[in-house]
Amino acid sequence: MNTREDKLKAFERILDVLDDLREKCPWDRKQTNESLRINTVEEVYELCDALIDDQPAMIKKELGDVLLHILFYAKIADEKEQFDIADVCNTLCDKLIFRHPHIYGEVKADTAKEVEQNWEQIKLKEKDGNKSVLDGVPSALPAMIKAHRIQDKARNVGFDWDEREQVWDKVNEEFQELRTEISAMDQTKMEEEFGDLFFSMINAARLYKINPENALERTNKKFIFRFNYLEKRANEMGVSLKDMTLAQMDEIWNEAKQMEKKKE
Repeated sequence: MNTREDKLKAFERILDVLDDLREKCPWDRKQTNESLRINTVEEVYELCDALIDDQPAMIKKELGDVLLHILFYAKIADEKEQFDIADVCNTLCDKLIFRHPHIYGEVKADTAKEVEQNWEQIKLKEKDGNKSVLDGVPSALPAMIKAHRIQDKARNVGFDWDEREQVWDKVNEEFQELRTEISAMDQTKMEEEFGDLFFSMINAARLYKINPENALERTNKKFIFRFNYLEKRANEMGVSLKDMTLAQMDEIWNEAKQMEKKKE
């Protein structure tokens, strides 16, 4: 593995390369915060895919792409004389030190749970910090991730079930309320109750230490694999999916499931 000196040299090297690109490359020279923003979102999602697939080579590559965007934003700010990458690093260090008084101060916290319980209170005390426990949840987050973060933050200040098994009563309650509104076919209320059911299921996932985003993405990938297999087999048979019966498709679907088991 690389030494600390190697790591610092590598960081200096990427700063030099970015300086060259910003000065000499027509495409890099014209980039702005706004033009990069959408690409940044894509890069973070690509990193998430690599993390879910647990592919070290891809994780390394995607981390580099995300790092490039971080450095690019700092470079643009530097050119505007707003701040630079050193300010970014120092601001982060100051925040981490302030939020870890059990390491850099006199506060005692021996477990991860104790650290988390202190975390939200500390952030409320920060200069320009959150005025409310939920202020730290970005409004632009995807709804599922946002729900998980909201519930996690509420838990850190004691707003949670006494026993995690209690959440299933809430899940069942929301499910029954959804069924009632489906029977009435009130579209607005159905959507509202569907949201409540999702929220309670995400709460259950949190309590059982299941990441709902990762869980759903794994299911997405599983469905894609099986559906692609179904399409491939249908093509090999010279049959259109539209012309197949559900029973025929189920048979091939089960073949795909058996192939998955062999890979495990």
